[in-house]
Amino acid sequence: MIIQVCVGSSCHIKGSEEIVRLLQKAIEEKHLESEITLAGSFCIGKCNRTGVTVQVDDEIYTGITVENFNKFFTDNVLPKL
Repeated sequence: MIIQVCVGSSCHIKGSEEIVRLLQKAIEEKHLESEITLAGSFCIGKCNRTGVTVQVDDEIYTGITVENFNKFFTDNVLPKL
């Protein structure tokens, strides 16, 4: 699985650095380092008013925030492994 986090200017301002940290932590805690490749990406083209854009394989998710990160990871990452 490849997870790409937008690190373009808009998502950077909305907290992409923190989303990357949360992803790194979740991947390590669940021992998924060999199953998930985490990468940064410049604009994915789905800017949202709030939150960060994250692409999981071919699916794009918008509005990812610190507050909804756990739900995003549980609902959209773990089931695809």
